[in-house]
Amino acid sequence: MTKTFSPLSVGYDAKRIVRNGTGLGNYGRTLVNDMAHIVPEGTRLRLYTPDLGRQELRSKIIESPSVQFVCPNGYGFPMGKSLWRSRFVVKDLLRDGIDLYHGLSGELPIGIKKAGIKTVVTIHDLIFMRHPEFYNPLDAWIYARKFYRTCHEADRIIAISECTKRDIIEYGKVDPERIDVVYQSCAPRFSMQISNEELQQTSRKYRLPRRYILNVGTIERRKNALLAVKALPFLPADVSLVIVGKRTKYADEITEYLRKKPALQQRVLMLQGVSDADLAAIYRQAACFVYPSRYEGFGLPIIEAIHCGLPVAACTGSCLEEAGGEGCLYVSPDDAEGLAQAIDLLLTEGASKADRQAACRAYIRRFEGNDVASRVFGIYEKLTK
Repeated sequence: MTKTFSPLSVGYDAKRIVRNGTGLGNYGRTLVNDMAHIVPEGTRLRLYTPDLGRQELRSKIIESPSVQFVCPNGYGFPMGKSLWRSRFVVKDLLRDGIDLYHGLSGELPIGIKKAGIKTVVTIHDLIFMRHPEFYNPLDAWIYARKFYRTCHEADRIIAISECTKRDIIEYGKVDPERIDVVYQSCAPRFSMQISNEELQQTSRKYRLPRRYILNVGTIERRKNALLAVKALPFLPADVSLVIVGKRTKYADEITEYLRKKPALQQRVLMLQGVSDADLAAIYRQAACFVYPSRYEGFGLPIIEAIHCGLPVAACTGSCLEEAGGEGCLYVSPDDAEGLAQAIDLLLTEGASKADRQAACRAYIRRFEGNDVASRVFGIYEKLTK
């Protein structure tokens, strides 16, 4: 497939690549790395970022002759870097002969359309419009303004799920023909084998329970981890819950809930600041993955869990069925007992377990990195012909 591609000069909004350890950062890093493997010789992938950000994130970008970071010159004054990213980067794109610019996190610089540079933007979700109760009102208003401008200026829009595409059409009044649904892939580390020694080291490092179900994601109200906590009393006493993610005030609510339930306190472990390598090892040792989020743009942790061989129980109401397929189980995001029943089924099923795992693995082949990158590069080619 890659032999049919022609070389291009592609610019990317790389701020999240070097600053965000999860979410939008993971999307950008994975896509660029996958792209570097499939693009034809002579292609230039330029990562435009206001600064070089965090070295540990920047180092995750593949070393390739086609990939290069680009930072601004002369924008050291207050707000200068922000202005460069939102407007003045266009001059650098023209200087560098960029054929096409891809806004990886739902934004495009002002003036890029007038400059004649073709544009693609990835919209991950419109949760700030679908569920504004999860956002500061001012933030939601700012995000909405950016969305309206960007989706009407972009030449093509990539939605990371059919669910997000429906939201773009509903809230942005966008012609469906301008939207391509291209799912995202996950980092290769989740499909790699891990030695028993590494697994044991990780278990000791974090004092993991002997038998646990796992939840991964920012510990915030929308992701609804408390539902998994409330499901625990319906499960065998030897089953614990490990929650991995950045803490917010919602984590304090979970802690307070557990304080009033002494019998549950010893069965819940919340972790943050976990390295990528350790996270994969934590996945590998779990008995089941649970993802009770009320609304997502895609649900990447489900893909990560399936790559690690875990059965998955998730919630209805957004796009999670798209991420996991029919091999996963889905319940209402308000039904703790129903979630417990789904988990118990996954923990105790016998001969059907292998069939379920095979179905899940077959389903997630559509998210393979080279296939995702090839689809995105195909969009670039059509726009620049």
